[in-house]
Amino acid sequence: MKKKRIAIFASGDGTNADKLIKYFKNHSSINIELIISNSSKAGVLKIAQKNDIQYSVINKSLLTNNSYMTSLLRLYDIDFVVLAGFLLLIPPFLVKMYDQRMINLHPALLPKYGGKGMYGLNVHQAVVSAGELESGVTIHYVNESFDKGKIIYQEKVKVDKRDNAEKLAKKIQEIEHRILPEWTEKLIKQLSYY
Repeated sequence: MKKKRIAIFASGDGTNADKLIKYFKNHSSINIELIISNSSKAGVLKIAQKNDIQYSVINKSLLTNNSYMTSLLRLYDIDFVVLAGFLLLIPPFLVKMYDQRMINLHPALLPKYGGKGMYGLNVHQAVVSAGELESGVTIHYVNESFDKGKIIYQEKVKVDKRDNAEKLAKKIQEIEHRILPEWTEKLIKQLSYY
């Protein structure tokens, strides 16, 4: 049986990509095949190099270029896509191409604190400023709008009075690192062609 091949789209440090790579390193049926980033300075590219994983740096116009992106993902025979801190909006043709096979990780309990500009510390600052008693992590399918796809799984965390955005980010990241690899594996195994 051919291994299922994952592409990770990431814009930043790549801590979640790193966890995914470690989790699937010697997996019998799933492999991280490609990292795609929209920043040539992203830390995730160093992680790709360190792990001998192919990577591609794209800009917005390449991302929205149907023939370019389709060719790139077909070249690596990508079965499943994980957005792990990817800051550009996915174009409709890719959403359709990977229907129910493209997920995003969001560092809050959607539908609250989602949408354009809601990433990284911005999200946690908004949660703390609003005096929320809990936050968490959402894994959802990707659709044509930021953070609006069907929710797959959420996990909550308490927000303490002493928490600032940085402290909350640390708590959330611990959950992300644990649940993203597990859910990626679970969702791939649920696919009918698995």
